[in-house]
Amino acid sequence: MDYFTHYRSPLGLLTLSATDTHLTGLWFDGQKHTPPAPPPDAARTVFAQTRRWLDAYFAGRVPGFTPPLLLRGTPFQQSVWKLLLAIPFGQTCTYGTLAAEIAAVIAAPRMSAQAVGGAVARNPVSIIVPCHRVVGAHGELTGYAGGLERKRALLALENAALGA
Repeated sequence: MDYFTHYRSPLGLLTLSATDTHLTGLWFDGQKHTPPAPPPDAARTVFAQTRRWLDAYFAGRVPGFTPPLLLRGTPFQQSVWKLLLAIPFGQTCTYGTLAAEIAAVIAAPRMSAQAVGGAVARNPVSIIVPCHRVVGAHGELTGYAGGLERKRALLALENAALGA
């Protein structure tokens, strides 16, 4: 069973979902692919851990830990989300680079950057699984379910350099 609560961020209200032990979702309210949220239940330990993570992050600090995550998706999506978790704070990566990394892992001659983009778009835990750090081939800001203004703000918070 998943429980839900909310977090007020500088970029708008976030909805968090969790099991008794793992974070399962984090969305900006109104973003694409957001499931409808039942009434909040803020008594879960994982929500307290996630709030501490978000408080540190929005204060411009590297949180130093990751709340326990349970990322629900296909094996392909999970492999992409695992790569997202490896993108360091303040750095960006292109869809093409991620596609090449996935191709190498599965010993394929190539992987579609668009397929990777589809998996990135379905990331159920925004910000913590940093899909906002993925940019276009020349460093341009492209698709973000939470909106490009929020993506720009998150990258600015991290002092991430953009461009080719």
